[in-house]
Amino acid sequence: MATSTSQSPMDERVPAAQQQPFELNLQHGHKDLVQAITFNTYGDRCATGSVDGKIRVFNRHKDGTWRICDTWTAHGGEVLELQWLPSTVYPNVIASLGIEGWFRLWAEDPSATPGRRFCAGRTSTGRPIFDTRSSRSGSTYRSFSMKHNDETKHTYLALLTTEGRMTVWETEQPEALNEYTSMDEFLVIPQRPQRGEETAFRCAFDPNPEPCYAALRAGVPTDALGLAVAAMDAVKVYRSRDVVGASYGVDTARKEFYLAVEVGGHRGLVRDIAWAPGNIRGYDMIATACQDGYARVFRVDTPMDGFGGAEGKSWSLSELITPEKSVQRQRAAAARAAPSLASSVKDDDGAGSTHHNSSGNSNSHSSSLSASLAKMAADGAR
Repeated sequence: MATSTSQSPMDERVPAAQQQPFELNLQHGHKDLVQAITFNTYGDRCATGSVDGKIRVFNRHKDGTWRICDTWTAHGGEVLELQWLPSTVYPNVIASLGIEGWFRLWAEDPSATPGRRFCAGRTSTGRPIFDTRSSRSGSTYRSFSMKHNDETKHTYLALLTTEGRMTVWETEQPEALNEYTSMDEFLVIPQRPQRGEETAFRCAFDPNPEPCYAALRAGVPTDALGLAVAAMDAVKVYRSRDVVGASYGVDTARKEFYLAVEVGGHRGLVRDIAWAPGNIRGYDMIATACQDGYARVFRVDTPMDGFGGAEGKSWSLSELITPEKSVQRQRAAAARAAPSLASSVKDDDGAGSTHHNSSGNSNSHSSSLSASLAKMAADGAR
């Protein structure tokens, strides 16, 4: 892939070696199909993963050419996913997931000779700085995503299994990648896929430092995590909230995830999902690739009930998701609906249309919010 641009007077004073456009045209050297590829933050390093289980790292030099830096056997089977951790914090760490279910982190030793930088020791297989696999029988990891918090210096790891179970981990110590503690665990699909059924699972953290300003106005905490999940033909977005739990008689704060958005319209397995950076626009954007041959881009809003003249509460506030408060709201709505049922029959057509318009305002974001959240918001508005 190459691009060409017309020369300007300024270009004539630039050396020819610096005028070459970005180009990635290399012989990757894998002996089988390349399954995964990832770039580092600056775009000058590329890692590829193949069905043969090997990972190869390439560096882009000043003359614009890409040269092999290291290659090693990372997994016993095909490499499913790769992710280069943020270079601002971890300059030389690559995360990988294999078909056998092992998740591994590989750290580079810059002082080592080329060809041995990611392979600690003298073996060609190398030694990861961290690895883990699912402890459940018959369940293996199929997708992962990592995110780093620049303020707390903690790293989060999301692992999704073949049975639709999501586990989110957090580093125990800041900037320590070899020790993790489980933060939350939940199912993203109602039932486990049948034996022999074709499956598709993908997950992706919100890459933005904090939620968009519309979500912050709606009550989402600044340190809330966003997680987009594609499980079979369903696409869901989860957010985290802070809860307080008792451990050994001491109240401790922790994060747990709740379903914030459910996106429909897919007519097949969702093969991939991505969360766009740059939420300064005031809303989030999520893209999916479906088995039906379509790539779809969704705009995800976080509306506030205050625009409809309610009490200024948001659909995203945790109190609307809490089961106890949801039951209380439902009972209160049912109690109010009983005496108002008779009076609504006597209303004229104009009053009926007004109620319809208010319902329409509540459902204006039906393409991006789940029906359950919309229903709860509408009940609360009454």
